[in-house]
Amino acid sequence: MNEQTLTVGLDERSYPIFIGSNVLASVAPRLEAHPVGKRYAIISDETVAGIYGQRLLDALTKAGIGCSLITFPAGEEHKTSSTVTRLASELAQQGFDRGDALIALGGGVVGDITGFLASIYMRGIPFVQIPTTLLSQVDSSVGGKTGVDIPEGKNLIGTFYQPRAVFIDIDVLATLPEQELRGGLAEVIKYGVILDAAFFQRLLEQREQILDLEPSALIPMIRTCCAIKAQVVEEDEREGGLRRILNFGHTIGHAVEAASGFEIIHGFAVAIGMQAAAELAGLADYGDARVAVAIREILEAYGLPTEIPSSLDRAMIRRYLLSDKKTVDGRIFFVLPTTIGRVTVTDQVAEEAIDAVLNRE
Repeated sequence: MNEQTLTVGLDERSYPIFIGSNVLASVAPRLEAHPVGKRYAIISDETVAGIYGQRLLDALTKAGIGCSLITFPAGEEHKTSSTVTRLASELAQQGFDRGDALIALGGGVVGDITGFLASIYMRGIPFVQIPTTLLSQVDSSVGGKTGVDIPEGKNLIGTFYQPRAVFIDIDVLATLPEQELRGGLAEVIKYGVILDAAFFQRLLEQREQILDLEPSALIPMIRTCCAIKAQVVEEDEREGGLRRILNFGHTIGHAVEAASGFEIIHGFAVAIGMQAAAELAGLADYGDARVAVAIREILEAYGLPTEIPSSLDRAMIRRYLLSDKKTVDGRIFFVLPTTIGRVTVTDQVAEEAIDAVLNRE
């Protein structure tokens, strides 16, 4: 098995991340050797469950591990408290208690919902992550952010709750729709912009191998993203300072995503948000125009959007910006690139600059 391992170091709450090919086959033996619960509920959406759910269920059962599969409809529109309540009721009906654990099998929506459910069911039970989209593999499965959406905005109800292990199998990306793969690459590019200029350059040089899902390029790419995320989380688990830089592209991106009624997928919205933040940095004198050009070039090279659709209501985007979790006392905090590999977090951005970026044709 072609595999790499790293650890998110959080003292007694540290956990391993396994990255490679055929990692899914290692889940049962690893949980058998190092159990995190007496039995497991696999939480998945109906789409992912139809591809990998029975396979994982059979592997756990064959290893003598008690388990069940619980699903909910796929889609961001189901990332709600009502879904969490229904899943909790199912767990209770099946007699799951504090000695049991959950397995998140799916993309970011599944991971966020399962993590949130694990953090509140019986005041907290363990869970592990098996992310099946590139976006969740490089971002949302690591770091312990959980949550659900409400009409006023994304992830406004949630917790910080770390998994016990993360299993990242690159083979599952072969079944991922191309749009979702490219959306995940927006989060990958984000890591290069915020902290690693050499990684940013590598992404330019290995574009073809990455898009062709070549393991020799894909595994190190995912490991680099997870290592950067782990480093940031270790220093600032609850987003009191440094961790804010991971929100590069997300402030405007989340607002665009919500204003579209979630018709724009998360990764595409983040790409749009990154370009908008780069343009904003130039207008607000935090970075020069070459940074925005470089970011636009790499986003376009990976087939990602860079413009806010003209059809979206700018006033609605503004309202979502003001309801963002990072907004304090009406002050919107932006993560702005000063150069490739370095960003700054600031609320000192003129309203005129924000309007210029939001309304740029």
